[in-house]
Amino acid sequence: MSFSSPEVDGLTPAPLRCLIVDDDPLSVQIVQNCIANTPFLEASGACSSAIEAAEILRTQAFDVLFLDIEMPLMSGLDLLRSLPEAPQVVLITSSQSYAVQAFEFAVADYLLKPLSYPRFLQAAQKVLETITAQRTAADPDTQAAPIGSNPEFTFVKVDTKLVRVDFADIYYVEALGDYVHLVTTRSKLIVYSTMRAIEEKFPPQRFVRVHRSFIINIDYVQALEDNSLLIKEKYIPVGQTYMRGLLQRLNKL
Repeated sequence: MSFSSPEVDGLTPAPLRCLIVDDDPLSVQIVQNCIANTPFLEASGACSSAIEAAEILRTQAFDVLFLDIEMPLMSGLDLLRSLPEAPQVVLITSSQSYAVQAFEFAVADYLLKPLSYPRFLQAAQKVLETITAQRTAADPDTQAAPIGSNPEFTFVKVDTKLVRVDFADIYYVEALGDYVHLVTTRSKLIVYSTMRAIEEKFPPQRFVRVHRSFIINIDYVQALEDNSLLIKEKYIPVGQTYMRGLLQRLNKL
């Protein structure tokens, strides 16, 4: 299983986060190669079973699911039945026999193995158009969070263990080189991550970026003066490019 969240230039829309689910390692590699050649996609995860995928989707947000159907113990269609809400789904399988059944789940596309890149790109563009339309309808001025997720917490890797952090407990996030500093009501955690990854995974209705090095929880803002804001005795700078967005988020008279 592998995960990545590369830094993306602030002027460039973040690629769509993709999870690949297939018990054939060669098929996984082919899909990863196709994604690598598609600028608006990012291979953010890969696993070899629907059971593992179900657990990943319970705790993490993805925009696109590239899903095989025929897998041991739990099929791809069984996985879709188990999800209360799914991201955009592209089925990639070796048999046409599931096509009618698959489209009952309103999947974005149905690709047959062996996979060709032109056909893959056609499916990817269809997914991009759908997600763009959904995000524009939800809020034309902001980019929405990954489809299909509204979590109350996340797990972060601290040293060798995964630690649960409730979003409601986070005061702010500060960039520290290749790491970020999560300051919460209970502790201070140093996590190997990027600010872009934090922006993508944290709920946008609660968190707002106010500086190149800071993301804050809007619920804890105590005061705003000149180019800084106060959260729990900490003065946090507000960059000029972020001030307008922050003012729009504050519930002010």
